[in-house]
Amino acid sequence: MKGFRMASLDQIIDDFAFLDDWEDRYRYVIELGKALPDLAEEKRTSENKVMGCASQVWLVTHTTGDPDNPVMSFEGDSDAHIVRGLVAIVLATYSGKTASEIAGLDAFEIFSKIGLVENLSSQRSNGLRSMVNRIREEARVRTAA
Repeated sequence: MKGFRMASLDQIIDDFAFLDDWEDRYRYVIELGKALPDLAEEKRTSENKVMGCASQVWLVTHTTGDPDNPVMSFEGDSDAHIVRGLVAIVLATYSGKTASEIAGLDAFEIFSKIGLVENLSSQRSNGLRSMVNRIREEARVRTAA
């Protein structure tokens, strides 16, 4: 889709509310994935790979600011279209927040509210949970440092 750009979490929530059926939401998640910038090949390492995902998923963490509570941002990618869209939603949820905010934010409350979780296969739900847990764990480590 030409001109489609990374959406904010508020935009994603609004769009999900507007889309009535899961087929439309599914297509929207794929479009979000298409808008996600490609992850550089050198960042597709085993250390950046998220374990617990059926598809291949990579997450890269960046921090700035206060070392005791840094602002965290993330890059991510997947080899599967729908999962790439889920990565985009996870990044929109967590990027740009401090480590303490991330550690305290349960993305699954948001995902349930917009009807995302109940429409995913158990494999995709587990993968989504693995991404969220990894990001929250990285945030917890950085606030405990």
